[in-house]
Amino acid sequence: MRTKDYFAYLVNEIHTCIVATVDDAGLPVTVAIDMMDCDENSLYFLTAKGKEFYDRLTKRGYIALTGIKGEDTMTSIAVSVRGKVREVGYDLIPTLFEKNPYMREIYPTEESRKALTAFQIYEGNGEWFDLSKKPIERASFTFGKAERNEEGYFITDACIGCETCGSVCPQSCIDFSNTPAVIEQEHCLHCGNCAEVCPVGTVERR
Repeated sequence: MRTKDYFAYLVNEIHTCIVATVDDAGLPVTVAIDMMDCDENSLYFLTAKGKEFYDRLTKRGYIALTGIKGEDTMTSIAVSVRGKVREVGYDLIPTLFEKNPYMREIYPTEESRKALTAFQIYEGNGEWFDLSKKPIERASFTFGKAERNEEGYFITDACIGCETCGSVCPQSCIDFSNTPAVIEQEHCLHCGNCAEVCPVGTVERR
């Protein structure tokens, strides 16, 4: 999947996300926000300029969010995004209302909609996490000008091929066909069991 596919899933399948920003005291604050549109490298949402959420967005310029879809934990798919956010103004509001017509019930008149403004999440990274598959499926992605960084656990060349780590891996996602062994990142839970039991300390977290 490409970044725009993850964004499309977030907008069309999940839609309502829990969004985190930081207040003036440096403390996290969460709100529920609908992701209303996307393109290949951006997500778009709206808020009212009178809200404290608006103040936090404009002061900090950074946001983190997670959306989940599923009947229960073991059927869930989660998409998380964190990155830079900027105000793009009222011009986008008619388009967002057209694509999200339920907003007309909240702001029924043109005059009432003047309180609104649109924001764009334009640079950052994200993660796809699918618990409905066995083994689990995860993938990382970037957008805008953000650099891709390796995350998770990796086995270095000092591996002795003892396979101790395989005995504690909950997803059986370590490939021992060669030495050093290789952790299949697309299935890893990032639990750290492998690093805890490695007798030569060859598993590192990045």
